[in-house]
Amino acid sequence: MNSKITLTVNGAPVSAEVEPRMHLADFLRERLRLTSIHLGCEHGVCGACTIFIDGAPARSCIALAASLDGADIRTLEGMKDDPLMLQIKESFHQEHGLQCGFCTPGMLISSWDLLRREGNVDEAQIRRDMSGNLCRCTGYQGIVRSIRAVAETLPVKTDEDTW
Repeated sequence: MNSKITLTVNGAPVSAEVEPRMHLADFLRERLRLTSIHLGCEHGVCGACTIFIDGAPARSCIALAASLDGADIRTLEGMKDDPLMLQIKESFHQEHGLQCGFCTPGMLISSWDLLRREGNVDEAQIRRDMSGNLCRCTGYQGIVRSIRAVAETLPVKTDEDTW
């Protein structure tokens, strides 16, 4: 039996009926045509489908749409005017942080989350925090350089900071 859900997707209300086993990634791609969500492993391991659910990064391939009634969903499309995301995208371009582009949306979302939470982070923290996003092409050097270049423009975050 289908479930009726109402979500906020990139700031807009969306209501739909979904099958109980439909993954959020499939709903966003197939029903809403939000194609920045890439399906790689479909097991929540590769990070290509990373989005924000209620403000937290999440793998949309393992989230069931029917269980998210009332959730606030934000995809890369919903961040097109975000100043930090624009800076990250430019840095990925300048520092050669992308190649085939398949992992890029998940890398961008995860980078934004890391930089927003932590500010000016070092290479070790970038590598640690980005380890849940897999890339088959770049060898990660350009990705790490891209994130580090943006991090250097941000203040070092302290425990007292709230952004």
